[in-house]
Amino acid sequence: MALNHKKSKELFNKAKRIIPGGVNSPVRAFKAVGGNPIFIDSAKGSKIYDVDGNEYIDYVLSWGPMILGHAHPTIIKALQKAAEKGTSFGAPTPLEVELAGMVRKVYPSMEVMRMVSSGTEATMSAIRAARGFTGRDKIVKFEGCYHGHADGLLVKAGSGAATFGVPTSPGVPKDYARNTITLPYNDLNAFRKICEKAGKDIACVIIEPVVGNSGCILPKPGYLEGLRSVTKKHGIVLIFDEVMTGFRVSYGGAQKVFKIKPDMTCLGKVIGGGLPVGAYGGREDIMRKIAPDGPVYQAGTLSGNPLAMTAGIETLKILSKPETYKKLMAKSEELEEALKDAAKRAGIKTKFYRAGTMFCTYFTDREVYNFTDAAKTDMAAFAKFFRSMLDKGINLAPSGYEAGFMSLAHTSADINKTARAAYESFREIK
Repeated sequence: MALNHKKSKELFNKAKRIIPGGVNSPVRAFKAVGGNPIFIDSAKGSKIYDVDGNEYIDYVLSWGPMILGHAHPTIIKALQKAAEKGTSFGAPTPLEVELAGMVRKVYPSMEVMRMVSSGTEATMSAIRAARGFTGRDKIVKFEGCYHGHADGLLVKAGSGAATFGVPTSPGVPKDYARNTITLPYNDLNAFRKICEKAGKDIACVIIEPVVGNSGCILPKPGYLEGLRSVTKKHGIVLIFDEVMTGFRVSYGGAQKVFKIKPDMTCLGKVIGGGLPVGAYGGREDIMRKIAPDGPVYQAGTLSGNPLAMTAGIETLKILSKPETYKKLMAKSEELEEALKDAAKRAGIKTKFYRAGTMFCTYFTDREVYNFTDAAKTDMAAFAKFFRSMLDKGINLAPSGYEAGFMSLAHTSADINKTARAAYESFREIK
């Protein structure tokens, strides 16, 4: 029986009159899956609760940052205490120094870093730093990797295997897009060719080492190592966008798992503990180009906000305990096996991919190596699956191009309920 979403529908209709599409971020509008979005009233642990009183086991987790679960008591208590001292100063605080030190301990490649307020801010600032350091203008990105909505990053590939890009959004000047080269993910040969052709003009390569914005796509063996080798050869700055994979793929992110040392790293999500935070950093010689040490300008009134720093510090304290990741990985593996088994028993073809605590189910019988492969999967089947799971109290990302996430708060009971719902939903769409 379908859940009652009367209040959510009323709020959505009201929101559409005063907010573009009724939402403050496009994927929330449920365009990819049909129906109306649910409006959330509260969250606790592994659950979220909508305005109609419906309970859901949540695998979106605010798109990744709630790795400890929603409203973790330690985080809430620390935030309440911090808020009593003031919510923003526009001045340095001890908290930002403490969090930066904690991050650098886990990510030694980030020799010097700066806090910002979003992942988009982090990636656009890292690219500016790379351009300022190299004196070059062009950048390379990869299809299916999302790095925020900065103009130069909303670019798709032009005609041909490796070409300068064209804007994917009105409002992005063609002059911006022509400095962005877009290539297929997991195709090292295409990258080598473009570097042989234009390497002296390329400032940086920015990549999600594990793609989290086309589902969950893993790098082929040797791919990231190849990028590292080629970028060094041509003096190109290698930027790992670990806004999503940071602390999710492992405690040290994707770069620890794959043993790659990028020149720069972008973080967000988890290091904010649920509050708006981003960070970018890397080699000291690059980061010393940032003002006031150098001429590359970047600033932000809310950068290093005391509440966000507090949430990040408390989150990393818990994550640093050895038993935390043992539990997280065990839960993630348990969910993986349960969903694979549900699909098998239902007799439906799926491909499940997992990187640490990130995961995705594609409706296909073929391997997914890049965005083109992901786009060929059955998105109509995913939409039906999504709606069925939502009606059974399971909240997944409302797009087949998004990853799901596991938290410390999820229980075996949650996973068992999810598996039962998945089996029933798989059978419904078969």
